[in-house]
Amino acid sequence: MNGPNFPGLVPLHIPGKEPLPPGVSEEERDGYEQMKKTEKFMTMASETCAFKTVLAGGGGLAIGAFFSLMSSSFAYEDPLLRERTQAGMKTHQKASAMFKEMGRGMWTTGKGFGKVGALYAGIECIIESYRAKNDIYNSVSAGFLAGGILARKSGPRAVIGGGLAFAAFSAVIDLAFIRREPAEED
Repeated sequence: MNGPNFPGLVPLHIPGKEPLPPGVSEEERDGYEQMKKTEKFMTMASETCAFKTVLAGGGGLAIGAFFSLMSSSFAYEDPLLRERTQAGMKTHQKASAMFKEMGRGMWTTGKGFGKVGALYAGIECIIESYRAKNDIYNSVSAGFLAGGILARKSGPRAVIGGGLAFAAFSAVIDLAFIRREPAEED
């Protein structure tokens, strides 16, 4: 029914007998089909909110640790401070104390960045899934909720202020760096 005699029709193929891409032989069909299934699974998994949240949290942890590492290198530039805090220590003890302090700072800062990144990404993904749209309102709403949640221990005024500040920051980042295609009119 389909083929060269009926151009413009979508070709119909028996499942498992679809044409293979150039360079793939019939002996490689099973491997090719398995690769397609794995690719489909990985694509579906990478589009989940859990994956996006974990990815943002891990990225935040890494960036926070890197920033802390860079800023901790400036903490040891004052020779008078170094003399007072490391008096009577041998060189390897000084190095050990310095690395432990840097590690604690990297973990603390990284944890904070990771928490913010995971919280924001998770909320934005849930809002985007619920609304079925990808626009600036998702990021502003997620920013407001994340800012409010992060400031929850400081009282109601801080919750509103933190939410508004984070929402404004999210809007600025969204407007400055994210390019979206205009929505199609129905």
